[in-house]
Formats: sequence, C-alpha cells, structure tokens
Amino acid sequence: MLDLPRSKVAAVQAAPVFLDTAATVDKACSLIAEAARNGARLVAFPEVFVAGYPYWSWLMTPIEGGAWFERLYRSAITVPGPETERLCDAAREHGCVVVIGVNERDPRALGTLYNTNIVIGADGAILGRHRKLVPTWAEKLSWAGGDGSSLRVYDTPVGPLGTLACGENTNTLARFALLSQGELVHVANYIALPVAPASYNMAEAIRIRATAHSFEGKLFTIVACSTVSEEIVAAMSAERPGNRALLARPQSAFSGVIDPHGNLVGEPLIDDEGIVYAEIDLNQCIQPKQMHDIIGAYNRFDIFDLRVDRRPRAATSFQDGPGAQRPLPVNAEN
Repeated sequence: MLDLPRSKVAAVQAAPVFLDTAATVDKACSLIAEAARNGARLVAFPEVFVAGYPYWSWLMTPIEGGAWFERLYRSAITVPGPETERLCDAAREHGCVVVIGVNERDPRALGTLYNTNIVIGADGAILGRHRKLVPTWAEKLSWAGGDGSSLRVYDTPVGPLGTLACGENTNTLARFALLSQGELVHVANYIALPVAPASYNMAEAIRIRATAHSFEGKLFTIVACSTVSEEIVAAMSAERPGNRALLARPQSAFSGVIDPHGNLVGEPLIDDEGIVYAEIDLNQCIQPKQMHDIIGAYNRFDIFDLRVDRRPRAATSFQDGPGAQRPLPVNAEN
C-alpha cells in the first residue's frame, strides 16, 4: 500500500558572516548539526548564504559598487569545491538533506557569478545545483542567468524535492516545470530585502508566493530567508550613514512551512534569526490533488503545451572530427 514520507524539516533564518566564506561555512555546518539534533531530516538555508548578498547594488551606483563586487567574487565558491566538500560531510554526518544558496564562480569565465542553490543528499552526495534563471532587477549587476538544465526534481528521503531562488518563485512556468516532475517538497529561499520600495512588504510578499505554490501544486513549501545583521548594516552604511535606516526596515524576512492547503505549519519567523521546525506528511498531498491536480486531471494538455529546454548552455561549441589538427599534450616530446 502506498505510504508517502513523513519528516521533520528545518528552515534556517540567519545572516552569513558577510563575505567571509570559511566562517560562513562553519556557521552552516553548525546549524546543520543543531537542526539534526532537533530531529530535522531536511535543512533549508537562505539564498546565497555563502557568503552574502550584494546589497550595494541597491544602495550605490555600479561604479561605486565595483570594489564590493570584487569582494563578492573573491568570496564565491566553485561547485564542487572544498567548501561544498565540508557541507557534504556535515550532511552525511547528520543524515540530513541540505539545500543551501551560494555565490558560484564560473570555472572558466573570470568575473562571472551565479546565484546557485545546491541540493545535497543525506548521504553527502551533491544531487544537483540550480542556478537562478533570471537575476532580479539590480541583481543583474552581479549574477549571470542560469539555464534550463537545473530545472529538476530530486528523489530524497523526505520526498521529491525541487528548489527556486527568491523572485523566480514568481515565475509560473518555472514552478510548473518542477510540479510536472512530481515535486512534493519545494524549497524557496530568499534574502531579506529592506531596501525594496517603501510600499513593498517583503515578508508578506514571500508568504504570498509560498502560499500560492503550495496551494496550486498541493505540496509543502519550506521557506528559508536570510536576515540583515548589524555587520551588514555597518558595512553598507560606513560611508553612507543614510543607508542604516533603509537596512533597518522591519517586515523584511519571512521563514516558515506551508502545507498543501496553503496553511502555515506552526509559527513562522519574521525578521529574527533562528530555525523554524515543522512536521510534514506527504500523504496530506493526496486528497487536495483530487480537487486541483494541475499536472494531471485538472488540466487540458490538448490545449496547453509547455516545452522546457534543459540543454546546458556553453560559451562555445567545439566540433572536433577526423582530420582535425589537435595540439600536442604539454608533456609531449618535439
């Protein structure tokens, strides 16, 4: 008889050690251990937790922010690399699935960064990575866009899991692409954005997006959002004191868990650092699907046709064939 997974999950709401990669990885490993001690089988971290968000792009001109971008680039990581190895070791040691946001350096294109979510299995293996498809607004000054190759759902002990970063949780087609692969656990990670327009309630915007995906897809959404630490505020306002008030605006961070009916599971965290825990039972996804299964009976595939190009993109396509002149190996004799 079908019996779907039941699990305890954890959503981390915390700030990185700003642009300090090693210290932030230390903090992440400590939080994985803490969540596991409290019974979590899945630990979700904020967007670009390793090791920070480019707030200067919202607060400075592109020229003024150039030096900060270089610091961001130098603090970014490769995937895989020594930092992911430590995170994988922590996931394996504590038997947790881990989803964590990082600034990822392109291994060949110097200066190119991606906003990447890494999905790590409970066995410590990297299951995949998702590069944010479209950086939002001022973020285009820092990150390149990913491609469709990472629109994937992964089999994990807590269930079929997919992830999107921040604003792309508003992208209906990206969300549908994950739902159509059987996603039942969705990790949506964010950064606190107090520098948004004054009429924009970031915490409420996050909740609305998570509720919409859970209700439409009849699944559980785990939301993990960063916080704005005093360290970040001080760095961004040292030469511009007016930035302090902007970065201190409340209602900028929301972390929590949403069930298949669109209801909160337990209490969310607003603005404060901490960990949200919740029990999720994927068997609760079955009955709501009878009403609105948008990837099945509640759709008209004879009318609608979504095609997703998941071919990975590269700067150059090299076509070597018979007769092509190949360079000698570097250790070849003349």
